[in-house]
Amino acid sequence: MEERALGGTCLNEGCIPSKVLLNSSKIFHYTTDYGKLYGVVCDGSHVEQKTVIERKRRVIDTLVGGVGMAMKANHVEVVNAIGTIAGRNGDTIAVEAEGKTYETKYLIVATGSKASVPPIPGVKEGIASGFVMTNFEALELTELPKRMVVIGGGVIGLELAAYYGVVGCKVDVVEMLPKIAGPIDAEISTLLQKGYEKEGMTFHLGAKVVRVEGDGVVFEKDGKEQKLTCDKVLLAIGRKSVIDTCGIERLGIVTERGAIRVDDQMRTNALNVFAVGDCNGRSMLAHSAYRMGEVAVNTILGRKDRMRYKAIPSVLYTNPEVACVGMSEEQAKEAGIETVSVKLPMAYAGRYVAENEGGNGIAKFIFDKKYRTLIGAHVMSNYSSEFIVACGIMIEQEMTVDAIREIVYPHPSVSEIIREAAFAVKL
Repeated sequence: MEERALGGTCLNEGCIPSKVLLNSSKIFHYTTDYGKLYGVVCDGSHVEQKTVIERKRRVIDTLVGGVGMAMKANHVEVVNAIGTIAGRNGDTIAVEAEGKTYETKYLIVATGSKASVPPIPGVKEGIASGFVMTNFEALELTELPKRMVVIGGGVIGLELAAYYGVVGCKVDVVEMLPKIAGPIDAEISTLLQKGYEKEGMTFHLGAKVVRVEGDGVVFEKDGKEQKLTCDKVLLAIGRKSVIDTCGIERLGIVTERGAIRVDDQMRTNALNVFAVGDCNGRSMLAHSAYRMGEVAVNTILGRKDRMRYKAIPSVLYTNPEVACVGMSEEQAKEAGIETVSVKLPMAYAGRYVAENEGGNGIAKFIFDKKYRTLIGAHVMSNYSSEFIVACGIMIEQEMTVDAIREIVYPHPSVSEIIREAAFAVKL
């Protein structure tokens, strides 16, 4: 059962559409004064927001259509409706949708997530009027606002702030924590923020939003209230598992912290019921959900499999990109692991220098001192989203630094930074 379009949040209102917008902003960035550094001079360039959104819709339609064709080719019936668990009769689970009952022995719940809406005074009224947006509405704007306030400095907020900030909107980001980008390495977070500030974005860290008014956002910092006036407010404080509409209570399925509790095979406490993706809250990333689905199906088929979380990549797709996998130095310390770290400027990679005039990218690699294995990688650089998976494989396979040194990388490539780090680390 699928309430809306195939592909879920990622394809329709998250990962894919945001990357379409961000790619447009990167192209536009090279037509501004920044492009002159490369000998590219464009006069009078501007962004046609309506055209950007039209292209976003075409990309989504193409990919949704592809998913539909794959379902049809594999003889999967898609019911466009909200499915609700009706109950159980022995080994048979009943699911209802639009007056029809479907019976099954095995059930996989994959109800996803939705934008969190905090009880901040004025937020609900702002959403009703269109003044306050979630990521869904922000990806549908056909006219650029002159000024936007983003509540939340995590991945969702930063990606959309980066797009609107580059294409001409004055953006203020209000974040309760003392740094942006959540769990991303603190040093990389600081460099990333400086880069955004050069593009005109303003950050208010350690700030708590106390209310939203008809023309702006009021926040408290250092005991004093401040107000930011704007045309639009983007609410981006995170995602919330959707578990309240599918009837899980009828099977006594246990939840914790607002999500369905599962084991490493994606089993819930209810016999033959599995939960994958954002609804279980374990790793709220699209690529994690893919793997969770595979684990659940393999378990149903009697194949030995389990979900592992130590090498799941996380990417911030702004310009520059930030890609991370494995542990940070702080996490390793908490786990009692003695580490040796190496930090290199991305200028060690020739292609990076060729393509990033004045770039300040860095890469940090964390090694387990005892076992001489890579346990964490944190990279701020273009293309880092494409080669961070190599680091994930090294972590998953527990490759030693000696084995990593023997890998041959294409030259010139940004990924050569991995090789440079392997030879630079002192173990």
